[in-house]
Amino acid sequence: MKRTKGLQGRWLRNTLSLVLALVLLCVTALSVTVAAYYYSSMEAGMESKARTGTAFFETYIGQSYNEYYQSCAKFTQSFDAKDVMELQFVNTGYRIVASSYSNLSKKTAETDDIRQAIETKEISSFTGENPDTGERIMAVSSPLVYTNGEVIGVLRYVTSLKRVDRQILMFTLLISLVGLVILLIVYISGRYYLKSILGPVSEITKTAKRIAAGSYGVQIQLHSNDEIGELADTINDMSNKISQAEKMQSEFVSSVSHELRTPLTAISGWSETLLSSGGSVDTREAQRGLRIILRESKRLTGMVEELLEFTRIQDGRFTLNVAMSDLRSEFEDTVFMYGSRLAQENIELEYLENDDDIPEIPCDTARMRQVFLNILDNAAKHGGEGGKITAEIRRVEQEILIRIRDFGPGIPEEELPLVKKKFYKGSSKARGSGIGLAVCDEIVSMHNGSLELSNAEGGGTLVTIRLPIEAQ
Repeated sequence: MKRTKGLQGRWLRNTLSLVLALVLLCVTALSVTVAAYYYSSMEAGMESKARTGTAFFETYIGQSYNEYYQSCAKFTQSFDAKDVMELQFVNTGYRIVASSYSNLSKKTAETDDIRQAIETKEISSFTGENPDTGERIMAVSSPLVYTNGEVIGVLRYVTSLKRVDRQILMFTLLISLVGLVILLIVYISGRYYLKSILGPVSEITKTAKRIAAGSYGVQIQLHSNDEIGELADTINDMSNKISQAEKMQSEFVSSVSHELRTPLTAISGWSETLLSSGGSVDTREAQRGLRIILRESKRLTGMVEELLEFTRIQDGRFTLNVAMSDLRSEFEDTVFMYGSRLAQENIELEYLENDDDIPEIPCDTARMRQVFLNILDNAAKHGGEGGKITAEIRRVEQEILIRIRDFGPGIPEEELPLVKKKFYKGSSKARGSGIGLAVCDEIVSMHNGSLELSNAEGGGTLVTIRLPIEAQ
C-alpha cells in the first residue's frame, strides 16, 4: 500500500503539477494577450480620434489666443462621445483650458503624454493612474501647433479603464474556470487510470510475494492484453517453471538418495558377510562378493564424478582442454569398448561404417568420450529392451554428425523438450540422477555444437550430435 501511495504521490507531483503549470501559463498568456488587444484597440481608436480632431481644429490655429480658447470651449461642448471619454484642451502650462466635463476646467493635468506631445510635437499616449483620482485611465494627447511652429496647447482624449479592466477580469476568471475544469478532468481521469494500473500491480505484487515465500506454481488471475497482462503471464510462467524446477530438484534428491543407497547397501552387506564369515566362506563366494563391491564402488564413483561435473558447470568452473583430435577414432574406440560390455547384457551394439572423409577438429577428447559413453549408457538403460543399438559418425557438408539410436519404447512427445533439463527424469523408471544429459548438452554446446533427441521412425530414441568443422 505504501508503494501504491508512492506512485499516486509521484503522479500528483509530476503529471498534475505539470498540467497545473501549463494551465496557469495558458491562463496568464491568454489574459495578457486579451488585455494587450483591448488596450491597443482602445489606444488606436483614440489616436485616430486625436488625429481627426487635430486636423479639424487646424482651421482655428491662425486666430488670436482668445478666439482660439473660445473655439476650444465650443468644440468641447459639442463633443458627442462624452459618455465614454473626455475631451480636453490643455495649454503648455499643463492647465486644462476647456473640457467636455466642465467641472474639470482650469485644473492641471500632469501626465507623461502631455509633456511628450509638447516636447516632441507628436501624438503621445498614457496608461496608468490618474494622479488626482487614482483611477486607471488611458489618455492620448495630440499637439496643437500655431502658425509659427509654436505648440500652443494639446488636444487630449481621456477615458476610464474601469469597464475594460472589468471585462479583462471576467475573461480571466472565465478561462481560469475552464483551466480548473481541465485540471479536474485530468485529475479524475488520471486517478481512474492509476487505479486501473495499481489494482493489477497490487495483485501481481501479492502473488509475487507468495511465490517468494515458497508458494511455487500459484497463478495470477488477470485477463488483459496490455503490458500488465504480459507481465502477469511472464510471472505465471516463471511460477510454473520454478514449481517444475522445485519438483525436479526434489525428485533428484530422492533419486540420488536411492541411487546411493542401493550400491552402499550392497557394499555394506557383502563387506559384513565377508568379515563375519571368519574365513569359512568359499573362494567363489568371496570373489562374487568382491566383484559386486568393486562394481558398485565404480558405480558410486561415476555418480559422484557426474555430480562434481554438474556443480562445476553450475558455478562456471567447467573448462575444456582443446586439441586437434581424430573424432572418428575416438568414437569407434568407445563404441567397440562399450559393445563388449553390452554383449554381456544381450544387447547388440551395431556400428554403421562409412567412407566419409572426417578431418581432425579441435575438441576435448576426454569430454567427448564422456558424452559418447553417457549416451550409449542411456540407450542401454532406457531402450535396452529393444535388444539393439546402432551408432554411426558421418560428415554432412561442414558438420560432423554422430547418431546413436536404440530400439526401445522411445520418449513421450510431451517430455522431449524437457529431457535435457537438469534433474529431469520424466516417466522413466531406470536408474540415474537425471543430470547426465544436462552435462552432455553443456559439453557439446561448449564445442559450438548441438545435441538433439527425437523419436526415430519405427520406434526407439535417436540422439544426434552436430559438431562444426573448422576450415582446414
